Amino acid sequence: MFIQRFLKTAPFLKKKSCFLFGPRAVGKTSLIREEIKNMSNVLYIDLLKSRYFTLLSGNPSELENLIENQTTIIIDEIQKVPQLLDEVHRLIETKKYRFLLTGSSARKLKKGHANLLAGRAWTLNLFPLTFSELSRFDLKRALRFGLLPVVWLSQDPEEELDAYISTYLKEEIMAEGLSRNLPAFNRFLKVAALSSGSLINYSKMASDTQVAESTLRGHFEILQDTLMGIIIEPFIESKKRKAITTPKFYIFDNGVRHALMGTTALDRNSDLYGSSFEAFIAHEMRAYLSYSRSKLPLTFWRSTSQFEVDFLIGDKVAIEVKAASHAHDGYLRGLSALSDENIFRDFYLITQDPITRTGNLKSGQKVKFIPWDQFLKRLWKGEIF
Repeated sequence: MFIQRFLKTAPFLKKKSCFLFGPRAVGKTSLIREEIKNMSNVLYIDLLKSRYFTLLSGNPSELENLIENQTTIIIDEIQKVPQLLDEVHRLIETKKYRFLLTGSSARKLKKGHANLLAGRAWTLNLFPLTFSELSRFDLKRALRFGLLPVVWLSQDPEEELDAYISTYLKEEIMAEGLSRNLPAFNRFLKVAALSSGSLINYSKMASDTQVAESTLRGHFEILQDTLMGIIIEPFIESKKRKAITTPKFYIFDNGVRHALMGTTALDRNSDLYGSSFEAFIAHEMRAYLSYSRSKLPLTFWRSTSQFEVDFLIGDKVAIEVKAASHAHDGYLRGLSALSDENIFRDFYLITQDPITRTGNLKSGQKVKFIPWDQFLKRLWKGEIF
């Protein structure tokens, strides 16, 4: 079953070659195969197939010999043969071919071709499923098992998630030689999952995982490069209250996080439920900003005096997220403090309270109390900023 995705690659390919990155199993191959049904003169090369891998890894110049009358060439899993990028570069320049290059890890490409074709290709990102892509959305299932397509559609999501973790460790980390010590990296993954959504504390995590802090920083780089983790930077431009400069980290999918942690049940009244709900909203905003090609950064704010706002979109929107079923003014402490800066235009309190209403912050600015699903409907319609 193919689920229609918000992202479409065809409009971009009409203008320029593209990279399409995304974690394993988010549906890159399915998306491409669906889109090429309506395209002509397309050559599809899957580097997971031994025929193509053997031919092109041994002699990348054979790529040109595979191209006949095609004008668009799709190479799936480009990180398997990163040396192909030199040939792709040449063919873009000399033959004006359009390429779509997909991959689940940018690490090898960064090491060998840091400029990613020196601006000759745009970068697109595909994420797990989003609220906008599912006609029947089950929040409870999304928070517990995440939104990877293969997991969402499965009758046994826990088994799918266990298999996913095993595949990631085996194929991304061990096979690609990204970490020399797989058991230590496995311990790190569990600690990273436990601290997902929190400020990064390198020294504490190094102690918990029994690895050097420098090694730990390298592990975080691996998670980012394999697109398994995201770093959200702090907003530091507040003047009245000094802001902290430590970033936050999130595992890219709630289901994967719970599988790494060994979660067996998600209690509605637990802190883990609250952090999972916050992460869900973060992933939705991150996906929307990417798919809509917005240049606005997604950040958060925390003052040294412990005022905090969960998410900021550029300098336009400030958002506090609570999993509570009843919204009240006690949740506005951070938004009120930030409103004193007179920087942000709109303020939102997102909860699971079904009632939409408007309140007042101490600065006199308005704040919108809004149910999570109404916020996401407006977000995906482009009505939030």
